[in-house]
Amino acid sequence: MRVLVLGGTGFIGPPVVDQLLAGGHDVAVLSRGATADELPASVLRFRGDRKALADHARALRSFRPDVVVDLILSSGAQARDLMVVFRGVARRVVALSSMDVYRACGVLHGLEPGPLEPVPLTEESPLRTRLQTYPPEQIKMLQGVFGWLDDEYDKIPVEREVMADAELPGTVLRLPMVYGPRDPLWRLLPVVKRVDDGRRVILLSESMARWRGPRGYVENVAAAVVLAAGSEAAAGRIYNVADPEPFTELEWTRKVAEVAGWRGEVVVLPDDGSPAFLQAPGNPDQHWTADSTRIRRELGYREPVPLDEAIARTIRWMRAHPPAGPTPHLFDYAAEDAVC
Repeated sequence: MRVLVLGGTGFIGPPVVDQLLAGGHDVAVLSRGATADELPASVLRFRGDRKALADHARALRSFRPDVVVDLILSSGAQARDLMVVFRGVARRVVALSSMDVYRACGVLHGLEPGPLEPVPLTEESPLRTRLQTYPPEQIKMLQGVFGWLDDEYDKIPVEREVMADAELPGTVLRLPMVYGPRDPLWRLLPVVKRVDDGRRVILLSESMARWRGPRGYVENVAAAVVLAAGSEAAAGRIYNVADPEPFTELEWTRKVAEVAGWRGEVVVLPDDGSPAFLQAPGNPDQHWTADSTRIRRELGYREPVPLDEAIARTIRWMRAHPPAGPTPHLFDYAAEDAVC
């Protein structure tokens, strides 16, 4: 196939491109800036901003892609542009979405009224009724990490546009919390930094310790993207992508620490005795676990990288590339020492 990848040089993009090439596909990438120079020589490179997709329509359409894989869709307006640009050219679009479309996400963040949602979440679980994924201050923080994210960020309108086009079939993948090398959110940092700083105790608040959420290693998520791009059976389908085992935060912390070679103790504190930065935001009684049976049954998806190896690869990369600037995580060891 001829596959055009929009946003192929960030976090998920490089393993998607590598796996497409390994499968014998012709690949082109639209990307901003110098990172496009890091692509394999066999990849056709288009420089440009995803937010101005229509400006690059003529060049991108000239590649005549069979499938367009959009890794960085942010809003309904961007999704409309995507479908207009490639209608009549591509056979199908594969768009990345997020588990944050589910009503459970709104309940978790305190933005959705009413009762808790049952879990695990399936592709048929209710979506949010409010088109506000996160509070405005959190959107601003995320924009500092993801340059492609716009003020109208919401994956629900994205999905509607992609799945409603009668001429250009779409496939949507709802992703979990993705970790791995080049993770811009440094999801393993709260554990790995404490291990490497020689902390003998890692603290969790009670509500945070019991919370369960979906996770996926970046190369495994990329494998799901490539599988969906190559399967005509995926047309018109929505798939959850997540590891089969939904760890609690306590279980996950212990697992990461174990792989990191740590022999300390994880201590769970009552919420009213925990430092504020360790307490769970929103409503931690709303778990966010997801059922990925559909993509496994319909497309034969399996994680190519085992869990322990996925964590180990991530830790090796983090130790070789420590964060040079601010991260979303807070560390106050004096406050932790004061309560343990």
